[in-house]
Amino acid sequence: MPYLLQVDFPYPGPWGDAMTGAMAGLAQSIAGEPGLLWKLWTENEAAGEAGGIYLFSDRPSAEAYRDMHARRLKGFGIAPVNAKIFAVNEALSRIDRAPLPA
Repeated sequence: MPYLLQVDFPYPGPWGDAMTGAMAGLAQSIAGEPGLLWKLWTENEAAGEAGGIYLFSDRPSAEAYRDMHARRLKGFGIAPVNAKIFAVNEALSRIDRAPLPA
């Protein structure tokens, strides 16, 4: 069963294309995280927030990434870090075209 990790935190920028340039190396690093199936990067400039929606193959991988990511962000002085893990109901999600592995 896949697990979804939802993370958001205060973020001063950069945004859009500038964020892409600044975070490309981090995105490459995240792509190699154990159990990661995919990540959606999120940004809300008006609210000063950023984060992501991650899909992991298993709960332990999601928990390990959540804990590591929260420590990393706090090390950069970013707090609070909001993070929640959810089990994915695959049957209902497939009805609504969720990008789940086969």
